[in-house]
Amino acid sequence: MVKREMYMKRIRPFIGTDLIKVMTGIRRSGKSVMLELIKQELIDSGVSSSQFISINFEDMRYTHLQTAKALYDEISSRSAGIDRKIYLFFDEIQEVKDWEKCINSFRVALDCDIYITGSNAKLLSGELATYLAGRYVEFIVYPFSFAEFLELYHSVFPEETVQKSFQQYILYGGMPYLANIRYADEPSRQYLQDLFNSVQLKDIVKRNKIRDVDLLERIMAYVMANVGNTFSASSLAKFLKSEQRTVAPETILNYIRYCCDAYLFYQVKREEVQGKQILASNEKYYIADHGIREAVFGGNAKDINLTLENIVYLELLRRGYHVTVGKNQDKEIDFVCDKRGEKLYIQVTYLLASEETIQREFGVYDTIRDNFPKYVVSMDEFDMSRNGIKHRNIRDFLLDENWE
Repeated sequence: MVKREMYMKRIRPFIGTDLIKVMTGIRRSGKSVMLELIKQELIDSGVSSSQFISINFEDMRYTHLQTAKALYDEISSRSAGIDRKIYLFFDEIQEVKDWEKCINSFRVALDCDIYITGSNAKLLSGELATYLAGRYVEFIVYPFSFAEFLELYHSVFPEETVQKSFQQYILYGGMPYLANIRYADEPSRQYLQDLFNSVQLKDIVKRNKIRDVDLLERIMAYVMANVGNTFSASSLAKFLKSEQRTVAPETILNYIRYCCDAYLFYQVKREEVQGKQILASNEKYYIADHGIREAVFGGNAKDINLTLENIVYLELLRRGYHVTVGKNQDKEIDFVCDKRGEKLYIQVTYLLASEETIQREFGVYDTIRDNFPKYVVSMDEFDMSRNGIKHRNIRDFLLDENWE
């Protein structure tokens, strides 16, 4: 089990407090494992496992507990025999109707420490969430970073070089379960395809009561094909019209938003670097796990530029950066990253193979006069840093814990 210390470091200060710990993220990204890691941490600190009550609401045995009242009665009776603090772990809590009501009641009525997971970004934004306002902390759990992937991949293939491991990461992505099937090609693709279908059906179609599943599938395929490219809802509407589907841009935006709510896609807005204002049109989208794109759509190696961009974008989110696409006059900076006022600029490209590419990638920074770090990241092995702009090999960049 990968220890996922990056998350534990953030969660640790809240263990034992009365704030509800909420872990969200795409299905199968390792949220349940985070609950196990927290339990282990509690046991190591002297808490007895007899103080734990755990329920996974995707388990058929617990379907009778999928209302606030039923869950409240169950926990009340199970906790009655425990005369010490109890620790409640609820997996995929969104399956419980009005779950916020009973979670808030536990917080008030019991001496307890509560941990919940869910696969929807809207988990804490409904009317009911006012019950919990100011009483929870949220952590988004992403699929494995390259560093985490490497740790697990080397447990299966200890002799593999970092370079070869990275090639596998480009194809398979960072879904934790793949280690269980030893990253075998066909089973891995099958698993990722099934995961995609499950997200589509359970977290998008059923949750949002979508009737036109064919339209949803076409929109998802378009977004996957155009990961890292700017496009607008109206350009997607034109594309669909060419396929004999007339759809309002508003509907398209709703469908994409449902996919973002399920943590399948992430929207990145464009920002005018000089004037700091957010631009209204032509956002970019990235996928939660590039391995899913390879399994469902294919072409990660062919679209290597976009795949590398996707990998770097998710790494920025893991490290807590707010990310926009920078528009600087007629040039575009892949990522403008901000964390509590500290900024980074990042350009991602496959190879700096020609003088023209070098000029283009480094040249986007020509008119930016601040002193924040500026990077060009690529697969090149040689350091081509120039004019105070740092060039890094992408593997080294992803494995470096301290960018500066």
